Amino acid sequence: MKILREIFGYLLGGVVFVGLLPLLMWIVSCRPALWPVGALQLIASAVLIIVGLAMSVWAIIYMRHIGDGNPMDAFNNEIAPRTKHLMTDGPYRISRNPMLTGIFLYLIGCGIWLLTWQALVFFVVFVLIMLLQVRSEEKRLRRDFGEEYESYCKRTGRFW
Repeated sequence: MKILREIFGYLLGGVVFVGLLPLLMWIVSCRPALWPVGALQLIASAVLIIVGLAMSVWAIIYMRHIGDGNPMDAFNNEIAPRTKHLMTDGPYRISRNPMLTGIFLYLIGCGIWLLTWQALVFFVVFVLIMLLQVRSEEKRLRRDFGEEYESYCKRTGRFW
């Protein structure tokens, strides 16, 4: 059963963050043509999309192996098994939320590709919602890991 919950968590995260969010961004942008885009726009977008996805995947793999758990925890509702160990190295040395930082970079890349004000508004709203999620998660981490987490917060930024 645990493996099914983990698979479900990863699939749900991939569908929502990598598929659904850019689709919604495109829809609220009044569905602009996706091609052609300028060379500089294409390069900037592609770099941010690739770096963002790579950072998120690195964090997920690291979390699975070092944290012995899964990232899918939404507003204190455990969707998949939570991590058992506080992670402070690897991608978690760069950011306390490297998966989300990666998704932010990915969505910025998608927004540059679309280049609409609606995409910017969508991104800002998404960031505000995720800030609420992160604050909720931070309360749980403080409860679960106490002083160790507090010390980590002092030396590592929330997103960078």
